[in-house]
Amino acid sequence: MILERMHLLILHEVNRLGSLTAAAQSLCLTQSALSHAIRKLEQHLETPVWTREGRQLRLTQTGEYLLSVARRVLPQLEHTEVMVQHYARGERGSLRIGMECHPCYRWLLKVVAPYLRQWPDVDVDVKQRFQFGGMAALLHVEIDILVTPDPVVIPGLQFYPALDYEQVLVVNTPHVLSGLPWVEPDQVAHETLITYPVAEDRLDIYRYFLTPAGINPKRHKTIEATDIMLQMVASGRGVAALPRWLVDEYASRLPIVAVRLGPQGMYKKIFLGVRNADQEVSYLQEFIKLAQQLSVGG
Repeated sequence: MILERMHLLILHEVNRLGSLTAAAQSLCLTQSALSHAIRKLEQHLETPVWTREGRQLRLTQTGEYLLSVARRVLPQLEHTEVMVQHYARGERGSLRIGMECHPCYRWLLKVVAPYLRQWPDVDVDVKQRFQFGGMAALLHVEIDILVTPDPVVIPGLQFYPALDYEQVLVVNTPHVLSGLPWVEPDQVAHETLITYPVAEDRLDIYRYFLTPAGINPKRHKTIEATDIMLQMVASGRGVAALPRWLVDEYASRLPIVAVRLGPQGMYKKIFLGVRNADQEVSYLQEFIKLAQQLSVGG
């Protein structure tokens, strides 16, 4: 008796669905077969994986650990099977791109369009939400490329610079700050700052501009859609911090202006992170090359 994929699937589905009956239906098993499989596993491990509290099942410490293993391993096995099926059909494979940069979605579209023409046998999927964050999603094979402004040195991962840009403050054209060569942190203190729904400690305007100066805006409002955010700025309902290249795209049709953050400006890079084990995957490396070639800069 050894730990098998089915044991992990059972634990995962029971935890997800909340009952043995629902898990058995999901896995196309009888409830007795499911229970028997877990009993055999418990006998082999010499410890229970869950206990009953009335009609509820509660995972033991062993069960919680096995569930964490299931969350890591099952996506990797699923991805492996998909890739093997692609190879068996003579196809190139699939490319799952994770995004940790909200405004970079529009930049990514400029890369994906020519990439799909060059690699017609590769499917591209873009994910913006991860169970444990982008780095964990990359390590656990939930995605194949991570688009991030904040690379982390982690064994097994490699990051390639793809896009240089300047982060700027966006105001509407009548705004008192619109004619300035740059703004200081205290000039944002009386503004409504509109950002993407990201934790403040991960927002560049807080990390590198406001927080070091001990400044907070009068109000912080979050909006997920870039179009709506800039419409709000254009109507004078707040200011925002975005890449200059993105602001330039909208400035031709909206009354908005980009103002430098500080006299030196705030310059950033976007990186593409991949697993070292995938370094030789041709269609993945070609995506990185194309992204670097099409970098619009800031």
